[in-house]
Amino acid sequence: MKKYYVMTLFPDMVLNNVRTSITGRAIADGKISVDAVNIREYTEDKRHGRVDDYPYGGGAGMLMQAQPIYDCYQAISGALGHNPRVLYMSPQGRTFDQRMAEELAGEEELVFLCGHYEGVDERALELIHAENVSIGDYVLTGGELASCVMIDAISRLVPGVLNKDASYEIESFSDGLLEYPQYTRPEEYMGLKVPEILLSGDHKKVEEWRHSMSLERTRSVRPELYALYQQEHPEEFMEKPKRRRRKSHTDS
Repeated sequence: MKKYYVMTLFPDMVLNNVRTSITGRAIADGKISVDAVNIREYTEDKRHGRVDDYPYGGGAGMLMQAQPIYDCYQAISGALGHNPRVLYMSPQGRTFDQRMAEELAGEEELVFLCGHYEGVDERALELIHAENVSIGDYVLTGGELASCVMIDAISRLVPGVLNKDASYEIESFSDGLLEYPQYTRPEEYMGLKVPEILLSGDHKKVEEWRHSMSLERTRSVRPELYALYQQEHPEEFMEKPKRRRRKSHTDS
């Protein structure tokens, strides 16, 4: 079972997301577990439950204190018997993508730290060796939604979570390209028809068409991904040598 621990001030925000759809089924089936750990429970200020304070040097907003975060992580580590990898949801971090999801899918446990307010005391990140990770170039009010996005993407790669491994293998980004267009019944709707090649029954030609559509869609929508794919698959874009036509007796 793959285990996720989400260090957060809003546990319900996390659990309400992951307990539905595919991740919810994976939890019920015992493929993954998600534990939303309330950082506030580890504050030394038991009377007020305070976990934040004003930043040294001034500035707007409040910072989450190091102590509750550190003690929360120590409780998780103590229960596991070792220090698991911890990811801090931050716009300053490495951008999360499919390759990173594949990398993280190999970890038995993952800890997500969700910041709030103006962020967290830098010492907390240093003490728990947190890695900054971003899901995009924008700012959210907290890391809970970002952690749920990553849990969803990573969990799809855990064996047994999806009904068929092929469901993952043909998805966008699994081979560096966007997914090809897909169709289902009826064959014609509102004057729009399913491409004839998909009705041909010729599986080889269908696969060739799908690959060409993936290439074209990626080139058009995500040119940076297309350029990367070209670099990684140069043989696919090499011009094939023309076959020389053999002379016949009728050639002059």
